[in-house]
Amino acid sequence: MKVIGLLGGMSWESSIEYYRLVNERVKSLLGGFHSAHTVLYSVDFAAIEAMQAEGRWDDAGAELNRAARALEAAGADFVVLCTNTMHKVADRLTDGLGIPLLHLGDATAAAIGAAGIRRAGLLGTGFTMGQPFYSDRLAAHGLDVLVPAEADRDLVHRIIYDELVLGVVKPESREAYRGVIARLVEAGAEGIVYGCTEIELLVGPDDAPVPTFPTTRLHADAAVDFALGKAPLPPAPVKR
Repeated sequence: MKVIGLLGGMSWESSIEYYRLVNERVKSLLGGFHSAHTVLYSVDFAAIEAMQAEGRWDDAGAELNRAARALEAAGADFVVLCTNTMHKVADRLTDGLGIPLLHLGDATAAAIGAAGIRRAGLLGTGFTMGQPFYSDRLAAHGLDVLVPAEADRDLVHRIIYDELVLGVVKPESREAYRGVIARLVEAGAEGIVYGCTEIELLVGPDDAPVPTFPTTRLHADAAVDFALGKAPLPPAPVKR
């Protein structure tokens, strides 16, 4: 079994889900007392969130690069960055790194493609929905990505940062997300990407009238399958 390097803390609420999901999958596949062989590096999210808010993405990338190198030094065979938003700095994170990054966007795109869906609605932080780094990664796999209107993006982002990363789950926020999802479906989305690792704390497959793609679970499953040699890393898009 390869050692999974979990780079978490953004937020720790969702990092707990990663740890749970990878161990549950290993147990389901191997049985008995088996659990995942992991190394976890958890950053202080307050520092990362300040860098996000101030647009200091180079600093954030350098910090995550240091964390990824620490995982490599601790024996990790590959890195799983336990956040959608910070894949914005994926290239900086892997600079000089001797082990691969299992890119969350590639794992998500593979699942969407396998479901036969070509147009997906994307929920996530304001950074993930409003900037091209994530949508472009999915689009490079041949997918058409829809994002909510500005007011809905603000609502989704606010609930993530004011509630979910703090472990607060409100029924009224679930209803608000259902409304955003419904509007994306009305706009033509054939599936919905839960493109923030905290979103799965709030909504699930029953909250959408179309297939949903929970990125935390998809990422965790891909990590275990690669660690156990059951599948290669999800392929990166072909550069043109």
